Amino acid sequence: MSTVAVTDATFDAEVKNSDIPVVVDFWAEWCGPCKQIGPALEELSAEYEGRVKIAKVDVDNNPNSAAAMGVRGIPALFIFKDGQVVSNMAGAKPKAALQSWIDESI
Repeated sequence: MSTVAVTDATFDAEVKNSDIPVVVDFWAEWCGPCKQIGPALEELSAEYEGRVKIAKVDVDNNPNSAAAMGVRGIPALFIFKDGQVVSNMAGAKPKAALQSWIDESI
């Protein structure tokens, strides 16, 4: 499974109403650090298939979701469990750091 593109219109259905934990990556095409963590998130999406969903929200095309979450800088990552934010982090991190963050949060 690859990452899921989420829009303002699908945010509640894909993230808040998910039956498994969701990692949400707020990103933009022009953001260097966002592009840096993209491949790691794709790999983690495959590794956590069926246990954790990894969703990506393009902040340029979906400003409402980012504003609702108080995103001020990107990449901004949030983990939702049972519709609630259980953890968040900002900035690019190596895959191992992302993986341990997810493991600690779920």
